[in-house]
Amino acid sequence: MDIVLPRGGTWRVGHGRSLDLDGPACIMGILNATPDSFSDGGRYASVEAAVSASLRMVEEGAAIVDIGGESTRPGAVPVDAAEEQRRILPVIEALAARSDCLISVDTYRSQTARLALQAGAHIVNDIWGAQKDEAIARVAAEFGAGLCLMHNGRERRTLPDVIEDQHVFLKRSLEIAAAAGVAREAIVLDPGFGFAKDGPENMLLLMRLDELRALGFPLLVGTSRKRFVRGAIGREDPEPDVATAATSVLMRERGADIFRVHNVPANRDALAIADAMRRAFQGERW
Repeated sequence: MDIVLPRGGTWRVGHGRSLDLDGPACIMGILNATPDSFSDGGRYASVEAAVSASLRMVEEGAAIVDIGGESTRPGAVPVDAAEEQRRILPVIEALAARSDCLISVDTYRSQTARLALQAGAHIVNDIWGAQKDEAIARVAAEFGAGLCLMHNGRERRTLPDVIEDQHVFLKRSLEIAAAAGVAREAIVLDPGFGFAKDGPENMLLLMRLDELRALGFPLLVGTSRKRFVRGAIGREDPEPDVATAATSVLMRERGADIFRVHNVPANRDALAIADAMRRAFQGERW
């Protein structure tokens, strides 16, 4: 199997911070401050529980904690902006006061993004690629925040070829970001595993992930505990972390830079092996 070396470079994020992507794989820990997320809904209902879980992920090796206040699983009940903000803003503020980790806000709403950045977040992670609320890109530019633009196949007709659809959607997102003044160095792209993609499409996307590097941006990926991962192992395991780690290694080989996961240690260790193999491929000692 060919090894695709990650693009690397520096991801510029908010509050004067940056993230070096030339070293080991970067892990983004998932913190769902929601009652109904598909894997960990309700576990972090209190601010203290959410902050404690976030700090634990940082101790385990996460460079970023991604905090969301609305479940994005299929069939989830939507919440309004006020409820989303009630759930996440106290967590972001408390975590920023207790840790120097990078904080990402998982939202597609520009007003939530603004308040989260004011509370101490460094990154805006938008599952709609700035196409649901285009003002979110202007907010990211105003704060100099990092911006993750995710591909989403929901609520539209997709193209038959998964990579062609990625290019069409993400190029539109990049146009919105550029028009808003978001710096190129502040952008990463996410192929959006599981968002209106069936099992075979997700696997095909994983196999062809390296083709997205033609867009010229670092890649953030998230397959953690998703339905197609459980389907691939042939049983309804609610926390298929070993299988998730296997997908992380495969995506690292195809050039992914940042891994959004629930179980930090499992993916940290698996990615360490992938990175050791990459260094050996480059002729480095390890």
